[in-house]
Amino acid sequence: MNCKKWNFALSPWLLCLVVLVLSGCASSSKPQQEDVNGSFSAEVEGNVAYLFGVLGSDLAAQLSDLIEAYPNVTDLVLVDVPGSVDQQATMEGARLIRRLGLNTHIAPTGYVLSGGVDLFLGGVNRTIGGGAGVGVHAWSDGSLTRAENLNIADPVHAVYVNFYLEMGVPERFYWFSLDAAPAERVYFLSPEETYDFRLATQ
Repeated sequence: MNCKKWNFALSPWLLCLVVLVLSGCASSSKPQQEDVNGSFSAEVEGNVAYLFGVLGSDLAAQLSDLIEAYPNVTDLVLVDVPGSVDQQATMEGARLIRRLGLNTHIAPTGYVLSGGVDLFLGGVNRTIGGGAGVGVHAWSDGSLTRAENLNIADPVHAVYVNFYLEMGVPERFYWFSLDAAPAERVYFLSPEETYDFRLATQ
């Protein structure tokens, strides 16, 4: 096997980042530099890139660099992606994946949480391996703004709803994710729910 590792920002604070993401970025302080960078990395084998780590603010640029370095890549396999520290950057990354015509897959027994799910949705064709975990929760911006504190008509909701519609996922998935678990916890979808919400295309 000839795997090429493509590291972007291997942070020594990965465990802290995972805790931060799973807590919905609940800290009231400004993000530290490590948080902004995330810990995203990839390993390339043939036409497949295996993705790992927390997604940072430079995600779109990192994905662009990856495809420029390995233009034969057609499929992205998310192995363990516990979330993101910049939702807008994650949406940009997902849109880039869609524009490039790439497919996304969640590795068998792998997992994607929170923003990792949104990145997965960028794939033209999307599959979920057996035993994989797909986790969602209500979002928080890392300060005082939390989804549950906003009026249902707040325009911030429309940003998320429009993204999901753009990815071919029904609007009800967004509202479901807000109710499924608070920012401090994660709800893992059943295979039936991933099918019902059209997260996978096959």
